[in-house]
Amino acid sequence: MYKRLIEKSNSGEELQKHIDKLKYCASMRYENKDPLKRFLKKEFGDGDDGMIYITGDTHGDFDRIEEFCELYGTTQEDDIMIILGDAGINYHLDDRDVQLKDELVQLPVTLFCIHGNHEERPSNIQGYEEKQWHGGTVLYEEDYPNILFAQDGEIYDFDGKKAIVIGGAYSVDKYYRLRNGMPWFDSEQPDEWIREYVETQLEKVQWSVNYVFSHTVPLPYEPREAFLPYIDQRTVDKSTEKWLDAIESRLNYENWYAGHYHLDWCLDRVRILYEDFLELETA
Repeated sequence: MYKRLIEKSNSGEELQKHIDKLKYCASMRYENKDPLKRFLKKEFGDGDDGMIYITGDTHGDFDRIEEFCELYGTTQEDDIMIILGDAGINYHLDDRDVQLKDELVQLPVTLFCIHGNHEERPSNIQGYEEKQWHGGTVLYEEDYPNILFAQDGEIYDFDGKKAIVIGGAYSVDKYYRLRNGMPWFDSEQPDEWIREYVETQLEKVQWSVNYVFSHTVPLPYEPREAFLPYIDQRTVDKSTEKWLDAIESRLNYENWYAGHYHLDWCLDRVRILYEDFLELETA
């Protein structure tokens, strides 16, 4: 495993430093196909195609993303980090969001953000523009070209793999936020127009995609162990999860990735991510 490191190192001391750092990289919650290959890209600039990574909610805290990018030598030009909702970039709708974006524009990665339930939809915020990206429409701001927001129902092409985006979810903390003057957005769940658009898009591809990127999951895949004990589930609006269940029952897909539940969990082909990182398999 360490043959390439030996070839690249000029001394035993340098080799040991490289080995120690590689072990630290390997300790991160990152499932990849070849950790040594990623490490060599960072340390020695070995040639490598751009990578696509996936992780869960950040809620405005990108420390782990920054650490990951530093360790694996990502670049805005080559690498994509998919955030499965609740990135928290458009949460406050004031200067705090601007300050966060001023920091994120310096990250060496392109952020591709799915809509969550703790943020406003960029389509409802003045200043966002549309452009075509990987075969689908994204929203972005000219000052922050590496921060991209997916549009629900768009189907994106990642090196030959088709992925449909279906963001949004119900906030179980809705009334707490309203009582305490915290932001809550009535656009958090897909409305009827979005639902119709999603289904129309799926009709165009004969209900067959490689991946689904969503925030919440189809109803049968809810991780009940993540339910908050003080929330009466009978009061929770499950309409989005029920709709996703109807979609999942008809859809031909390889993997479904979601966030929302603040845990890392998998059942069948549905994978919920929080702090874990995954490497998206492409053609």
